[in-house]
Amino acid sequence: MMQQYQRLRKSIPADTLLLFRLGDFYEMFFEDAKTGAQILNLALTARNGVPMCGLPFHAANGYIGKI
Repeated sequence: MMQQYQRLRKSIPADTLLLFRLGDFYEMFFEDAKTGAQILNLALTARNGVPMCGLPFHAANGYIGKI
């Protein structure tokens, strides 16, 4: 999954946040997580040293205007 995320991350502009759907959540990792957590007021966590944050997919419309 991380390989797919990193491949997608490289294919889009650096100033674009990548929200990666995993099940019922949109997740952000690495710098996207740090930036997304700050802009969207989300909790920034980490797993295995990788910064991450997420939001429920059903609430995404409420966050889109902030991005």
